[in-house]
Formats: sequence, structure tokens, C-alpha cells
Amino acid sequence: MTATPRKPRSSRSGRTTMADVAAAAGVSAMTVSRALRRPDTVSEEVRARVEEASRRLGFVPSRVASALASARTMTVAVLIPSLTNAVFIDLLAGVQETLSPQGYQPLIGITGYGPEAEERVLRMQLAHDPDGVILSGLDHTPGTWELLRGLTIPVVHTMDLVAEGRHGDCPVQTVGFSQYDAGYAVGAHLAARGRRRIGLIAGQLDPRTRQRCDGWRQALRDAGRHDPELELMVPDATSVALGAELLERALAAHPDTDALFLCNDDLAQGALFQCARLGIPVPERLAVAGFNDLAGAAWTVPPLTTVATPRRAIGVEAARLLIAGMESRTPQSRENPRRVDLGFRLMVRETT
Repeated sequence: MTATPRKPRSSRSGRTTMADVAAAAGVSAMTVSRALRRPDTVSEEVRARVEEASRRLGFVPSRVASALASARTMTVAVLIPSLTNAVFIDLLAGVQETLSPQGYQPLIGITGYGPEAEERVLRMQLAHDPDGVILSGLDHTPGTWELLRGLTIPVVHTMDLVAEGRHGDCPVQTVGFSQYDAGYAVGAHLAARGRRRIGLIAGQLDPRTRQRCDGWRQALRDAGRHDPELELMVPDATSVALGAELLERALAAHPDTDALFLCNDDLAQGALFQCARLGIPVPERLAVAGFNDLAGAAWTVPPLTTVATPRRAIGVEAARLLIAGMESRTPQSRENPRRVDLGFRLMVRETT
């Protein structure tokens, strides 16, 4: 009598189970789990059988069951200010490409540059029991700092640095660069080029923008050329259109301005387009410098002098720090929190 092959059993939801895949592949359910979560722990032949059975049966692992079994959700809360700012898109790319091979999935939360909104989003993300948290900057509400002090999962801050690895009594791991030093480098460069009336145009005005403005001011003070009247700062989100508009406003108010630091490349690109439209020679009449070295900065006419910031590398290193903490099942370091300074580069091109 020929035995009838056993049909795969379904869960109450109608989904194929791990036991179904195990029966089809001729292995145990534990081996299926290892093959899918840690393929390097099983032989190539077993991995191939499990993958083939999973595809054939349409098996989708249950995240809830996995979390219950391992006390992990294999998720990471990643909070960023914006999905339209290329700086944070690059950071996310670095995070994703580092987390994904280890089986972790980012839960992205958008804070809109608001500390209060960030606290609300963080509370919602923590309700999903992530295994780690990545944050942007250090401008948090007291409520957010209280949440962070109480966490037993690793946390990494990005795009900024702390001097001592702590914020009050809260240990802080940071991966970024000195916004202040980068702004200083731009101011010192424009002064070294012999420019006398050096102006500033800034938008958004988040803490990182303000830090680079502070560095620029100090460089000009050191050169004896700082004039606060030449600063034009607005809270609006930066854009090419805003850069064109603010260039006209700055020159209308102070026609003798001979150099401008624009605190993001989209503003600087807008200023360059407007200079071309108005017939203002760059850099002969007006030097222009930007920040971040965004896509297209090297291809403007003339190519834009700017500061290259390591956004993708920051995402990669932040994810690596987080993975180390998650895999060792330890919270953020209480004794020696890491401070990783990835630096920046002043890209001197033809606009200065």
C-alpha cells in the first residue's frame, strides 16, 4: 500500500507554518528557523532545500512568533526629521544596507524637525518593542531624555557629537562630525580668499544649521570681518527657489556683499541660478559657498564650493554600533559610550 504524501498543515490564519516547510524539506522546524534566520549555521544543501520549500509553499515567517521565541522583534526605530531632505535619505541608505544583511528592519519615524513631535514618534515606536533606536541630532525634549535614560536597548545619535559622551546623567553614543568646525572652515576659506564683505544665508534653522552658523561667525571674528548685518536667516525649509529669493534680498539690502555662505546646497544652487539670471559673475563679483555636497553640486556652473558631509557613512557606522549592542544583548554603554567623529571635507571648486 502506497503512503499518501502528507499535505501541509495551515495555521488558524490560513498561513503556511514553519512545520509545513520542515515536513516538505525533510528537516526539523528548528533547522528551518536557523536556515532562514542564520543561513551560515546550516549546510548549503539544507539551506537550498529549505528555501525551495519556503518558495513552493509560499511561507512567510511570523514576526510575532519569532519575537516571542527570541525576545526580539528584529526591528530598529530610526527617527529622522524629513524624507524630502537628501541628507537623511543618504543616512537611511547607510542604515538600511547595514541592518538588512543581519535580518533587522528599520521602522522609520518622521519628526518634522520638531522636538515635541520627535517625543511623540519615539513613544509610538517604542510601543513596537524595537531592539534598538537611531536618532538624529541631540535636540530632545526633557521627556525624550527621560525615555532614553530608562531604555535597556542600545541607542545611537547621528549627525552630531557630544564632547564627553554624556548628556547630563544620560550616556550618549554619537556618530557624526562637528557642524561648528565645518562652518568655521567655510568662513576661514572665504576670508583667506580675500573677501571683505562676507554674508550668511540660512534656512530651516535646526540646531545643526545654527552650529555651522556659529562656526562661520567665529571664523570671521578671528579674521576681523564679521558683520551681523550681513546675516539673513529664515525659518523656512530650504529649497532652490528659496535660495534664489534670498540672494536677491541679501544683495538688495547690502549691494557691497562680495561673498556668501549658504547653509545648504539647495540654497546655494538657487543663488547660483539667480546670479546667472541677473548677470552677476561668480566668483569674480560674488563668491558662493554651500554645505553638504549634495548631488549636482559639482555640476553647477561654475562648480560649487561646499562641505562634503559623510551622511551614508554615518548611517553605516550608527547601524554597526547598534548591531554590536543588539547582538550582545547589552544596552547603550553606561561607562564608555562611543563618540565616532567621521569628519568632513571642504570641497574647493570654482565658485570661490
